[in-house]
Amino acid sequence: MGTNRLAFAICAICLLPPLSAYASEQNAPLSAIGWLSDVVAEPDLETSDTSNDVARSVTVAPVTTTPLGQTRLDAVGILPRSVTGLPADFWSRSSAQDLVAELRNLRTDLPPPLAQLLTRLLLAELPAPADSTEGAELFLARVDKFLELGALDQAEALLSRAGPSQPSVFGRWFDVSLLTGQEERACDALRQSPEVAPTYAANVFCLARAGDWQGAGKAFEQGRSAGAISEKEGRLLERFLDPELFEGEPLLPIPDRVTPLNFRMHEAIGEALSPAGLPNAFSYAELSERTGWKARIAAAERLARANAIPHQQLFALYNERKPAASGGVWDRVSAIQAFEAALSTSDTKALSFQLPIAMRAMRSAGLEFAFAQSYGTRVASLPLTGDAKQAAFRAGLMSKDYENVAMTSKDAGPRIWTAVAKGLASEAESDDALEAAIASGFKATAPPAQFEPLLEGRRLGEAALKAIGIMADGARTDPGDVERGISVLVQLGLEDLARQTALYMLLTRPRE
Repeated sequence: MGTNRLAFAICAICLLPPLSAYASEQNAPLSAIGWLSDVVAEPDLETSDTSNDVARSVTVAPVTTTPLGQTRLDAVGILPRSVTGLPADFWSRSSAQDLVAELRNLRTDLPPPLAQLLTRLLLAELPAPADSTEGAELFLARVDKFLELGALDQAEALLSRAGPSQPSVFGRWFDVSLLTGQEERACDALRQSPEVAPTYAANVFCLARAGDWQGAGKAFEQGRSAGAISEKEGRLLERFLDPELFEGEPLLPIPDRVTPLNFRMHEAIGEALSPAGLPNAFSYAELSERTGWKARIAAAERLARANAIPHQQLFALYNERKPAASGGVWDRVSAIQAFEAALSTSDTKALSFQLPIAMRAMRSAGLEFAFAQSYGTRVASLPLTGDAKQAAFRAGLMSKDYENVAMTSKDAGPRIWTAVAKGLASEAESDDALEAAIASGFKATAPPAQFEPLLEGRRLGEAALKAIGIMADGARTDPGDVERGISVLVQLGLEDLARQTALYMLLTRPRE
């Protein structure tokens, strides 16, 4: 894990300094994420000196960081305009609160092209809205959307770029560090700043991780005496501090609210919680090489469906070793391995047999797009016949090279597919509702009525987020919303994304 992290962003992310401290903040904005850990507490005047003494029982070298000066956090991003192609006023004409509301309304199961567009928008470095405040509501909403998706590399990149900042920023970075297996780094950062007032649970966890069991025990007793540690949290901390005392005891119940902090403590005491049923972000923890192969594949599939990890990471896992069983995930592993074996030797006869099998296996798991992004361009150029030729054409049209695929392939699919891919959808005519809606969307010269105030007022980011939202059902989207969404993307200068979205809808709609 880690070789392909944030592969679609820019390599300069790796050179950014780690987050290690934060400035004091009043009235932090509430998060829409209900599972964040309680890491930072407001200092208690009666106990702050004692708890700070405990926290300082472990000493570490200072960490050098690079602040962002007076740049507002809402303007922080990873991808410059030279990469995104977005206009400078993309966010600035809208209210930060309106943008936050649109972001929070977006689902996490967007059609993949729209999910990729959303990633580009969330990582963009752009001037902040005029009413942006030190509370950084838009920045935090962008980070939280990545956390919802399980896109922890992207969230971490934004948080690290923000540098020493608010408690709300630090708390999210701490949680990301826990879920990506970087507990030591997180705890070092928590201890390195005297301004930090950690919660008792976070303090106990970090002191114990550093080997200061005496200090951790003292912090635990202080927290329990102060009533700052609940009964359930106390039982978990007791086992975390001395698991041998509880050998043979029944397992602890699953917490009412699973957070990255108690998730990691349950793992440490040998009572690991399953990420099944938990938010996507917890699946990221299953990518660790400490986890079994099948669990890692299941986690990677879940995250790949959400566009949260590079697709190559999933296929690398499929090829890690030979499956020892069949059925379910193992059938997909076998299908991909047989397909790749044929592809590596350019055996067109074997490929003609294996490609349709691999495509069906990926489609059944909701991963056809991931397959196409990884292999589509290559298979579309192969001299295949029959079902394999059709499958290769479909994969090619879902790849980044969709236009060239359409230009060079002949008689491989419906005319509407090639028309959209070549940028000629506005000339297409059809009695089919979805096809007609797509054609009308590309043909439109004026904004839809509900988007007119946004586009005329250059509230461009708001319009883009709303367009993404109304097409969230993919091929099942109401044709009227398809027409409106496509036309807005085109008018925003995002025709490439509009064409990819239209192709995805056409290629994945339910077959009769």
